Amino acid sequence: MKADIHPDYHNVVFHDVTSDFKFLTRSTMSSKDTVKWEDGEEYPLVKVEISSASHPFYTGKHKVIDTSGRIDKFQKRYAR
Repeated sequence: MKADIHPDYHNVVFHDVTSDFKFLTRSTMSSKDTVKWEDGEEYPLVKVEISSASHPFYTGKHKVIDTSGRIDKFQKRYAR
C-alpha cells in the first residue's frame, strides 16, 4: 500500500438520536464531540437520525420521522 493516501480509520461512537441507541465501530468519520464509552476511553461522537435501532425495516414498526417538513410539503403540493 502507498503511504499517506488512505484516510484515518479509527474508533467512533455513533448515536441514534431518535432511539437513544449508541454503538462503537470503526469509521473514517470524525467529530468535535466526544463521549466516554463503557470501557473508560473517550471516542468521537457522530449523531445520526436513523440506525438499525430505529429503521422500520429492522424494527418492524412504522415510524414517521420528518425532520424538515418534507411530508407536509409533499401533501400540500399534491393535494387534490
